[in-house]
Amino acid sequence: MFKKTLLILAIFTLIGCNTTQPVVRTTKKVPSRPKKEVVRTVKKPVQDKPIAITPNSTQKNATKNRTVETIQSTSKTVVYSNVVEGYVQEYKGIAMGNMESYGIPASIILAQGILESGAGNGDLALSANNHFGIKCHTGWTGESVKHDDDSDQECFRKYKDPAESYKDHALFLTGRSRYSALFSLPKGDYEAWARGLRSAGYATDPKYPEKLISYIERYNLHQYDAQVLGTTYVPIESQTSKTVALGNVEAGLYEVQKGDTMYSISKKFSLTVEELKERNNLSENALAIGQKLKVK
Repeated sequence: MFKKTLLILAIFTLIGCNTTQPVVRTTKKVPSRPKKEVVRTVKKPVQDKPIAITPNSTQKNATKNRTVETIQSTSKTVVYSNVVEGYVQEYKGIAMGNMESYGIPASIILAQGILESGAGNGDLALSANNHFGIKCHTGWTGESVKHDDDSDQECFRKYKDPAESYKDHALFLTGRSRYSALFSLPKGDYEAWARGLRSAGYATDPKYPEKLISYIERYNLHQYDAQVLGTTYVPIESQTSKTVALGNVEAGLYEVQKGDTMYSISKKFSLTVEELKERNNLSENALAIGQKLKVK
């Protein structure tokens, strides 16, 4: 009986040991979901398509009537004739005022301004408001700029505005003895003034007078002299005293008269300046009285 009891106790002990073993729980890993990328779409700005503008008849005529001016003095400047006309309108008042105050023909002032400043678009005009190509010279205490001209990096005067340049031009001519002979010339004789400036040494270009006269006659700048002097103004195109013109043309030749320019002759014979130069194998606009040109 005792042995039987011990056997039963041993069996229960074994069973108890088996039941106390630790229980291992396995946790199933849940795979993490990949983060969704957020895609932002940016709306492209709507670009305006270029609009082709068809010029109307007025615009076409305005473009057709413009001529190219190649102005060369202290720098080479290429502009349309309407730019020159705009320059004249802007500064004609100052030019006439200086004619009244200092006795310099307004036509000469404007022609020099056009030539020396490239009608306000030349290098010196833009960088220094210098419209007359005036160099520093002895005694100048104002601002200055360097610019290539007859020599490299010469000293030129700099002004705060174009009006100051116009005033200094008048003072420059009236204050130097070498220009004194100019003021004995008739105020309405722009040709004599143009040649007098060259003789007095204002410019080294031998064609300087012809260039000034050409601008005066092409743009009728002498009308402003007439306004100041109170005389009758006759546009160059209407002057019939120079019509040696059509009657004296022999074998398609025209003899250059006093006051003629490439522009005025080309108009007489319904040519462009370039056509006239091409027919006569000319590269410049300079003319001499008595010179014969092929016009037909």
